[in-house]
Amino acid sequence: MKITLLGTGTSQGIPVIACDCNVCLSKNQKDKRLRTSAMIEVNNEIFIIDTGPDFRQQMLTNNVKNISGVLYTHHHKDHVAGMDDIRAFNYKWRKDINIYCNNITVKALYNEFPYVFEKEKYPGVPKVNINLFTNKEFYVNDIKIVPIKAMHYKLTVFGFRINNFVYLTDVSEISDKEKQKLYNADLVVLDALRKEKHISHFSLDEALSLLDEVKPKQAVLTHVSHYMGLHDEVNKELPDNIKLGFDNQVFNL
Repeated sequence: MKITLLGTGTSQGIPVIACDCNVCLSKNQKDKRLRTSAMIEVNNEIFIIDTGPDFRQQMLTNNVKNISGVLYTHHHKDHVAGMDDIRAFNYKWRKDINIYCNNITVKALYNEFPYVFEKEKYPGVPKVNINLFTNKEFYVNDIKIVPIKAMHYKLTVFGFRINNFVYLTDVSEISDKEKQKLYNADLVVLDALRKEKHISHFSLDEALSLLDEVKPKQAVLTHVSHYMGLHDEVNKELPDNIKLGFDNQVFNL
């Protein structure tokens, strides 16, 4: 299984428009972050987690020629705004693209992209198949996908576990029951917005506390804001098996 972090930044990305902080002005490529997303290549299938505003750029940068489907964590703009660009794969392969989401997210997609779901569609719009999931494991061909329910302030969001890989972003709270799904992982990609506490995201300390509890072999932190600090400086403060992720980082599990 191959994991690619397509983006590791928060909703504004880094650099932030009009910001002159040392992170936004950094020349280090690892301090430049597109909106959070990931690609999972497993058993000849390619899944994208979230299609944010940078989806097109992320597909081009990583030379992605085909995808099997999109897994949505939730419906916030920085995670769904690029869905229209799915149509490039429709044109290339003459197939609909499977979307996997919960009932809250699909309602938001209907409102955000009404032209995709109209009975009489305008030519050239994205063609998608909606597959709803709840907090129960489901299969795509022979691949088991385990949703992980968490809270993003008052909004229910979902992470995912595939084999020994866990992806959980935009989380401020997770129950003990759901934490069980994080144990015995080879790699956990986890939300950590900044060092200071935040109402709807894990802080660095909160992320480290959860990781200390579930003890993955390796963890990387994502959805990072410019308030976290410089990539290399923050990583010096972290345990050897826990580091800030960076855009286009690849893991082979």
